[in-house]
Amino acid sequence: MSLSEGVDLLRQGLVTGIAGLMAGGEEDTETTQATFITFNQDTTCVAVGTTSGYSLFTLNSTDALELVYKSDEPDVYIAERLFSSSLVAVVSNSDPRTLRVCHFKKGTEICRYSYGDRVRAVKMNRSRLVVCLEESLYIHNIRDMKVIHTIRDTPPNPSGLISLSCDNTHCYLAYPGHSHTGELQIFDTINLASRVIIPAHEGQLAALQFSPSGTRIATASEKGTVIRVFSTHDGSKLYELRRGLKRTASIYSLSFSPCGSFLACSSNTETIHVFKLDEKLKETAVLAGSPPSDDGWFGYINTMVSASAGYLPSQVTDTLLQGRAFASVHHNQTGTKTLCALAIIQKSLRLLICNEEGFLLMYSLDTEEGGDCSLIKQFKLVESPTVLDQNDFVETTDAPINQGNYFFKNEETFPGGLFLLNNPDDAVTYSDKLRNRTTNEMTESDKFHEMAAAAETPPKTCFLLDDDGEFPPVAFKAS
Repeated sequence: MSLSEGVDLLRQGLVTGIAGLMAGGEEDTETTQATFITFNQDTTCVAVGTTSGYSLFTLNSTDALELVYKSDEPDVYIAERLFSSSLVAVVSNSDPRTLRVCHFKKGTEICRYSYGDRVRAVKMNRSRLVVCLEESLYIHNIRDMKVIHTIRDTPPNPSGLISLSCDNTHCYLAYPGHSHTGELQIFDTINLASRVIIPAHEGQLAALQFSPSGTRIATASEKGTVIRVFSTHDGSKLYELRRGLKRTASIYSLSFSPCGSFLACSSNTETIHVFKLDEKLKETAVLAGSPPSDDGWFGYINTMVSASAGYLPSQVTDTLLQGRAFASVHHNQTGTKTLCALAIIQKSLRLLICNEEGFLLMYSLDTEEGGDCSLIKQFKLVESPTVLDQNDFVETTDAPINQGNYFFKNEETFPGGLFLLNNPDDAVTYSDKLRNRTTNEMTESDKFHEMAAAAETPPKTCFLLDDDGEFPPVAFKAS
């Protein structure tokens, strides 16, 4: 072998080695991508999944995200937490027709239920749990997980597009009512009857979201230029909001603020829009998010357009009278799916943006002036390796536990009997010894009480004495 041939061989080996290292690095990067990101019902928690497991974070600080629970179960594509309780509904690709409701603090499976098709979506509130299949909907009573109603032969819904109100008084379910048009069905899950049918859009629906009170619902179509807000009482249109004039977009998410006065929208464009839903402006027939009729040129234009509505084509009038964004965020995450949410964090309204790369961006939102939102902090959701203590967590006061090995007690499909083994942090309590059972074993009565406790609405008229945020610990010195 000549010297030149040896050099060429060495060069080829180096190129091959470097390419292999780069390919390996790319594979490592891909494993840290988020397979799903969801917020819970009141936007106090975010769940993020990867191919190797999923994690639950609390959203109570602008400085850091607290990791409540981390699971190593692979291929989970649905993990829905019930408010701030310890109950989480889980569906994995290894068994996509089976729903499991688990108590993650105790490492125990409360129940499981199997269906005839792949589970597309799961939504919960304190009264109902709804499972969406491609052409049917199952409504469970969340206290005992019994199926109380089934809606069959729904239009094909492969994306699992549904929304469930988190309010117990207006406990409504929304789902597409037609396969080609934007018809919206509102179903009362308490009285188990259809509430109202709304012709929301001409094209197919792309996004749905109830307001926190359940009295309104926001919708967007596949065209993505207009967002409409309807009353769930009679189906009347309350607001029509313009996301853009020229560009169509794929709407990924809609989110109301906890007070119901703001609505955020994310899409495949580089802009997140926030609209202000002003009751006073609606009553005076002026647009949401626009200045009053006596305030400058905008007010003059709105007044003139309203006055000339009978002379202009209806499409021109509707376009001119549509509300514009009150606030916005411009980001560089085009090409990736982004989700948005509005949450109260440290007594201020924040805009949260998540993307498929596992990042969560937290922005401040000026509720008086609007405009461009300011970035507070950016978090990487898929890199936290440890579980932090959650003693100041209001509804789940037990310390987090590590995940162990599971086995099934029997072959019954429902209810399940899942136990946690080989956990060095657990100890058999005195009551367990008296009952002659191992630690974390739950009877059917225990499971029922866990579901009932998680579904119990927190009192609104009294103080939460175990909330360290409202009542920080005070150290007293012995006299």
